[in-house]
Amino acid sequence: MKILYAIQATGNGHLSRAREIIPHLAEFGELDLFVSGDNAQMELPYPIKYRSKGFSIYYDKTGGLDYLKTYKNAKTKRLVQEIKDFPIDKYDLVINDFEFISAYAARLKHKEIIGFGHQIAFHSGATPRPKRKSYFGEMILKHYAPCNYGLGLHFDEFDNFIKKPIIRSEVRSLDVKQKGHYTVYLGHYDDSEVMKYLKRAKDTEFHLFSKTVKTIETHKNITLLPISNQLYLNSLADSEGLITGAGFEAPAEALFLGKKVMAIPIKGQYEQLCNAKALKNIGVTVVKKINDKFSLKLHDWLYNIKPLQIDYPDQTAQMIEDIFKKKNLLKLREVSESSWLQFGFKLF
Repeated sequence: MKILYAIQATGNGHLSRAREIIPHLAEFGELDLFVSGDNAQMELPYPIKYRSKGFSIYYDKTGGLDYLKTYKNAKTKRLVQEIKDFPIDKYDLVINDFEFISAYAARLKHKEIIGFGHQIAFHSGATPRPKRKSYFGEMILKHYAPCNYGLGLHFDEFDNFIKKPIIRSEVRSLDVKQKGHYTVYLGHYDDSEVMKYLKRAKDTEFHLFSKTVKTIETHKNITLLPISNQLYLNSLADSEGLITGAGFEAPAEALFLGKKVMAIPIKGQYEQLCNAKALKNIGVTVVKKINDKFSLKLHDWLYNIKPLQIDYPDQTAQMIEDIFKKKNLLKLREVSESSWLQFGFKLF
């Protein structure tokens, strides 16, 4: 059996999860990987058959979406040509983790595709949303990478086709300690914006992971570290807690390790606002943004908040088996052309 696993590389979360999934998929046949997107800092330790710049999302210095940069980098003609040219027909099974090109190549050529990942969970009305729903955000989550079947992941099993997070084996095997520092991973903020507030907590040590530094640097109570899977895992394992965005993989891994978490969602990013609601429901501290009030919120979290006790069992092998058996999957209707016209797109 020839299998294609298509992964979005806008951010590191999808690639992080793929590290755990790939060995399981390879047991079922000849596996090819397609990575789409160009603003992730993590690399996969596996050969990649296809790469594309895809459709990537960019952020400004203060934690919000950079719409202008995102628009400028959206090469629509190139994307359409890549969709038309992609050799989707050569695969017996296509598994898609919110990847745009392979999803529309499959739709164009009437190829069956299985969606697997966090975004699939939003096809359920039981999945937490913020008070103010976004029509645009809902359309992106449900129709950005259309599929025939879906298996979702979330912080809890909100529906029968949604499973708890996949925790990487390398995270499960960590020697967990508390050495007094806090790990900070806020890729949607500029380093200087975060550092000016962390420096005010003079008695606390922070490990701040940065997209710009190449070597480890120390600035008073802050250690700046380059993006590195091993450096991050070492820091997280020894930390008291994690300050991060309201993504999916990073908070889930920290909760699994028994670390307390502060989540700061990307401004205007609907999926993260939904995640923030889910995290808040289970007792995680959620801060809307870093501003002048952040110092007080940080102080309260550092000294008054205790870690949660959450267990995520290892279900990865069973989930992959379910995909191949089409068991416990959500059956989805094909996205109609009219729905995309209403959304403002006409690719073909």
